[in-house]
Amino acid sequence: MNDSEHVTPEPGESAPPPPPAPQPVRVVVPPSAPPRRRGWVPVVGGLVAGAVFGGAAGLGGGFLVARSMGGSESPTGPASPQTITVNDTDSVNAVSAVAASAIDSVVTISVNDQSVGSGTGSGVVIDADGHIVTNTHVVTLGGATAEPSIRVTTSAGRVYDAKLVGTDPLMDLAVIQVTGASELVPIEFADSADLNVGDVTIAIGAPLGYAGTVTSGIISAIDRSIQVASSAAPEDSEPAPEDGGNPFDYFRFDLPGVQTAQPKGTIQIPVIQTDTAINPGNSGGALLDATGRLIGINVAIASTGSGGNVGVGFAIPSNTVQRIASELIANGTATHGLLGVTVVDVAQDADQADAGIVGASVQSVVDGSGAAEAGIRKGDIIVSFGGVPITSKNDLTAQVRTHGIGDTAEVVYVRDGQSHTVQVQLGDLDDYQA
Repeated sequence: MNDSEHVTPEPGESAPPPPPAPQPVRVVVPPSAPPRRRGWVPVVGGLVAGAVFGGAAGLGGGFLVARSMGGSESPTGPASPQTITVNDTDSVNAVSAVAASAIDSVVTISVNDQSVGSGTGSGVVIDADGHIVTNTHVVTLGGATAEPSIRVTTSAGRVYDAKLVGTDPLMDLAVIQVTGASELVPIEFADSADLNVGDVTIAIGAPLGYAGTVTSGIISAIDRSIQVASSAAPEDSEPAPEDGGNPFDYFRFDLPGVQTAQPKGTIQIPVIQTDTAINPGNSGGALLDATGRLIGINVAIASTGSGGNVGVGFAIPSNTVQRIASELIANGTATHGLLGVTVVDVAQDADQADAGIVGASVQSVVDGSGAAEAGIRKGDIIVSFGGVPITSKNDLTAQVRTHGIGDTAEVVYVRDGQSHTVQVQLGDLDDYQA
């Protein structure tokens, strides 16, 4: 695969007993393999269980990053509604208060495609028009369908059909819309640029199909980047490499029973890391601060292979969510900036063996790009972008993609041992699609 800065590509009543959890998924992505081998997403009881791909920046090699999508093994009924129970109002704590205030902003999403399967995830109401933000991998069943049937269950137990407004596979975000749901309350967005490690976090979603589940923890790290498989719907799987190569040639994301394999690539996402418990079904749900404001959309977990929460969860920051969702609502698609370089990790560049630093080593610069105009050259090592430290090529790609076309970002690079700071105006990623 190209080591490039722009590598392109997660009702009614439920009958007791509660649905069992889907089986843990371990996925390594080989070029090809027969069904049921590692590298393939299993269907558990006709339900897409989830997806696991790649590693997370800063994590040990034994960890996998798993999208937390599937929740219920029942392919027909919606998830049971769930309210926040407070029996003793004299001893309500902060988590109870946040959960009670935000529960009407979080919904359970059921997705079905008869030719593929079904799955559940979560979503967050973002405006009075019934727009709900979630993950692309939720509404496309991990990239398996372009025509999902979507239903939404609210905390009050009402069930609505939803239409797909738009998806952004590069940031694994999507927007759906319901109409006539008067009980929905739009969430308030926090400024994710103001977050600190150690801040209290509360997650609300439908892990393993249990709607309205509340968990809490802290922010473990910010400005993390993870690499996961693209969940672009089949017709959206267009390559965008600057050098004309096709990253999709090397990655496949197939479902047993699907006749035609859909080639997929990988994407790099900037995330907040939290130890708040996140499990399959939490995808697309809310990560909140101590005042009940949205700080992120839960997207993935790291796993040692045993499945389920191990205290390393990831959420897409609210500032990125707000920008992408606004564009999806306005245009049905989202835009992404382009720096205009191809890079590798410093450790992978033989010419940088004595560099003594980490970062993204520039291999080439696109003529006429923002990077070229700012004077960045082959051999430079980018160590900061937009004020965020860059330790790898994945970090750089993730941070660049959070910005829109025409945005100006500060780039710090090292050349011949000397640090340089420049302002770069980003181009349009779509201009370089093959």
